[in-house]
Amino acid sequence: MDDKKAAILSEIPRLRRYARSLLRERDSADDLVQDCLERALVRLDNWQTGESPRRWLFTIMHHLFIDQMRKVNRRGEAAMLPLEAGEAQAAPADQVETIASREIMDALQAISPDRRAALVMVAIEGFSYAEAANILGVPAGTLMSRIARGREELRGLLDDSSRRRSIRVVEK
Repeated sequence: MDDKKAAILSEIPRLRRYARSLLRERDSADDLVQDCLERALVRLDNWQTGESPRRWLFTIMHHLFIDQMRKVNRRGEAAMLPLEAGEAQAAPADQVETIASREIMDALQAISPDRRAALVMVAIEGFSYAEAANILGVPAGTLMSRIARGREELRGLLDDSSRRRSIRVVEK
Protein backbone atom coordinates (compact mmCIF):
# COMPACT_ATOMS: atom_id res chain seq x y z
CA MET A 1 0.00 0.00 0.00
CA ASP A 2 2.83 2.41 0.82
CA ASP A 3 4.45 1.76 -2.58
CA LYS A 4 1.22 2.79 -4.30
CA LYS A 5 0.99 5.99 -2.27
CA ALA A 6 4.65 6.83 -2.96
CA ALA A 7 4.12 6.30 -6.69
CA ILE A 8 1.09 8.60 -6.61
CA LEU A 9 2.97 11.26 -4.64
CA SER A 10 5.76 11.26 -7.21
CA GLU A 11 3.21 12.30 -9.89
CA ILE A 12 2.10 15.47 -8.05
CA PRO A 13 4.41 17.86 -9.99
CA ARG A 14 3.04 16.59 -13.32
CA LEU A 15 -0.53 16.81 -12.05
CA ARG A 16 0.05 20.40 -10.92
CA ARG A 17 1.53 21.32 -14.29
CA TYR A 18 -1.44 19.82 -16.14
CA ALA A 19 -3.93 21.48 -13.80
CA ARG A 20 -2.22 24.86 -14.30
CA SER A 21 -2.49 24.42 -18.06
CA LEU A 22 -6.23 23.77 -17.72
CA LEU A 23 -6.99 26.51 -15.19
CA ARG A 24 -5.38 29.94 -15.03
CA GLU A 25 -5.72 30.43 -11.28
CA ARG A 26 -3.11 28.71 -9.12
CA ASP A 27 -5.60 28.12 -6.30
CA SER A 28 -8.14 26.51 -8.63
CA ALA A 29 -5.42 24.30 -10.10
CA ASP A 30 -4.28 23.24 -6.63
CA ASP A 31 -7.89 22.45 -5.70
CA LEU A 32 -8.19 20.29 -8.82
CA VAL A 33 -5.00 18.41 -7.90
CA GLN A 34 -6.25 17.91 -4.35
CA ASP A 35 -9.61 16.60 -5.58
CA CYS A 36 -7.79 14.25 -7.95
CA LEU A 37 -5.52 12.91 -5.21
CA GLU A 38 -8.44 12.51 -2.83
CA ARG A 39 -10.41 10.52 -5.40
CA ALA A 40 -7.34 8.44 -6.26
CA LEU A 41 -6.68 7.53 -2.63
CA VAL A 42 -10.31 6.59 -2.07
CA ARG A 43 -10.23 4.37 -5.17
CA LEU A 44 -6.71 3.06 -4.74
CA ASP A 45 -7.86 -0.49 -5.43
CA ASN A 46 -8.80 0.50 -9.01
CA TRP A 47 -5.15 1.07 -9.90
CA GLN A 48 -3.28 -1.96 -11.18
CA THR A 49 -0.04 -2.55 -9.26
CA GLY A 50 3.01 -2.67 -11.51
CA GLU A 51 1.75 0.05 -13.84
CA SER A 52 2.62 3.71 -13.59
CA PRO A 53 -0.22 5.63 -11.92
CA ARG A 54 0.32 8.53 -14.32
CA ARG A 55 -2.31 7.63 -16.93
CA TRP A 56 -4.83 6.66 -14.23
CA LEU A 57 -4.31 9.95 -12.34
CA PHE A 58 -4.52 12.09 -15.48
CA THR A 59 -7.76 10.35 -16.43
CA ILE A 60 -9.21 11.10 -12.99
CA MET A 61 -8.09 14.74 -13.22
CA HIS A 62 -9.49 15.19 -16.70
CA HIS A 63 -12.88 13.80 -15.65
CA LEU A 64 -12.93 16.11 -12.63
CA PHE A 65 -12.08 19.09 -14.86
CA ILE A 66 -14.88 18.22 -17.32
CA ASP A 67 -17.35 17.86 -14.44
CA GLN A 68 -16.25 21.24 -13.10
CA MET A 69 -16.67 22.88 -16.51
CA ARG A 70 -20.16 21.39 -16.87
CA LYS A 71 -21.17 22.78 -13.48
CA VAL A 72 -19.85 26.20 -14.44
CA ASN A 73 -21.70 26.11 -17.78
CA ARG A 74 -24.96 25.12 -16.08
CA ARG A 75 -24.67 27.91 -13.54
CA GLY A 76 -23.51 30.45 -16.10
CA GLU A 77 -20.41 31.38 -14.14
CA ALA A 78 -17.09 32.23 -15.75
CA ALA A 79 -14.57 29.38 -15.62
CA MET A 80 -11.51 31.62 -15.93
CA LEU A 81 -10.98 35.28 -15.31
CA PRO A 82 -10.19 37.21 -18.50
CA LEU A 83 -6.88 39.01 -18.63
CA GLU A 84 -6.96 42.77 -18.69
CA ALA A 85 -4.94 44.50 -21.39
CA GLY A 86 -1.28 44.45 -20.42
CA GLU A 87 -1.85 42.37 -17.28
CA ALA A 88 0.22 39.49 -18.63
CA GLN A 89 3.28 41.75 -18.79
CA ALA A 90 2.67 43.93 -15.74
CA ALA A 91 6.22 43.42 -14.48
CA PRO A 92 8.99 44.19 -16.96
CA ALA A 93 10.87 41.05 -18.00
CA ASP A 94 14.62 40.92 -17.91
CA GLN A 95 14.88 38.22 -20.56
CA VAL A 96 13.28 37.68 -23.93
CA GLU A 97 12.60 34.04 -23.00
CA THR A 98 10.41 35.14 -20.11
CA ILE A 99 8.26 37.26 -22.41
CA ALA A 100 8.05 34.47 -24.97
CA SER A 101 7.06 31.94 -22.29
CA ARG A 102 4.38 34.29 -20.98
CA GLU A 103 3.01 34.82 -24.49
CA ILE A 104 2.90 31.08 -25.10
CA MET A 105 1.06 30.45 -21.82
CA ASP A 106 -1.41 33.25 -22.56
CA ALA A 107 -1.99 31.91 -26.08
CA LEU A 108 -2.46 28.40 -24.69
CA GLN A 109 -5.06 29.73 -22.25
CA ALA A 110 -6.86 31.50 -25.11
CA ILE A 111 -7.65 28.33 -27.07
CA SER A 112 -10.60 26.06 -26.24
CA PRO A 113 -10.21 23.70 -23.25
CA ASP A 114 -10.59 20.60 -25.46
CA ARG A 115 -7.77 21.65 -27.77
CA ARG A 116 -5.63 22.84 -24.86
CA ALA A 117 -6.02 19.52 -23.02
CA ALA A 118 -5.11 17.55 -26.16
CA LEU A 119 -2.02 19.68 -26.83
CA VAL A 120 -0.81 19.55 -23.24
CA MET A 121 -1.27 15.78 -23.00
CA VAL A 122 0.82 15.09 -26.10
CA ALA A 123 3.25 18.00 -26.40
CA ILE A 124 4.03 18.70 -22.75
CA GLU A 125 3.18 15.57 -20.78
CA GLY A 126 4.55 13.23 -23.47
CA PHE A 127 1.63 10.84 -23.76
CA SER A 128 1.25 9.00 -27.07
CA TYR A 129 -1.78 9.84 -29.22
CA ALA A 130 -3.41 6.55 -28.19
CA GLU A 131 -2.80 7.15 -24.47
CA ALA A 132 -3.99 10.75 -24.63
CA ALA A 133 -7.12 9.75 -26.57
CA ASN A 134 -7.84 7.09 -23.96
CA ILE A 135 -7.34 9.53 -21.06
CA LEU A 136 -9.53 12.20 -22.69
CA GLY A 137 -12.14 9.65 -23.71
CA VAL A 138 -12.14 10.54 -27.42
CA PRO A 139 -11.24 8.62 -30.58
CA ALA A 140 -7.64 8.98 -31.79
CA GLY A 141 -8.81 10.84 -34.92
CA THR A 142 -10.66 13.40 -32.81
CA LEU A 143 -7.56 13.89 -30.67
CA MET A 144 -5.35 14.42 -33.72
CA SER A 145 -7.87 16.89 -35.13
CA ARG A 146 -7.93 18.84 -31.85
CA ILE A 147 -4.13 18.93 -31.77
CA ALA A 148 -3.91 20.13 -35.38
CA ARG A 149 -6.53 22.83 -34.86
CA GLY A 150 -5.00 23.83 -31.53
CA ARG A 151 -1.54 24.20 -33.07
CA GLU A 152 -2.99 26.26 -35.91
CA GLU A 153 -4.84 28.49 -33.46
CA LEU A 154 -1.70 28.88 -31.33
CA ARG A 155 0.37 29.86 -34.38
CA GLY A 156 -2.18 32.53 -35.26
CA LEU A 157 -2.27 33.91 -31.73
CA LEU A 158 1.51 33.88 -31.35
CA ASP A 159 2.08 35.52 -34.73
CA ASP A 160 -0.35 38.26 -33.73
CA SER A 161 1.29 38.84 -30.33
CA SER A 162 4.81 38.95 -31.79
CA ARG A 163 3.62 41.55 -34.30
CA ARG A 164 2.10 43.63 -31.48
CA ARG A 165 5.32 43.40 -29.48
CA SER A 166 7.37 44.73 -32.40
CA ILE A 167 5.16 47.82 -32.83
CA ARG A 168 6.31 50.75 -30.72
CA VAL A 169 4.27 53.80 -29.90
CA VAL A 170 6.21 57.04 -30.37
CA GLU A 171 4.85 60.17 -28.80
CA LYS A 172 5.89 63.67 -29.88
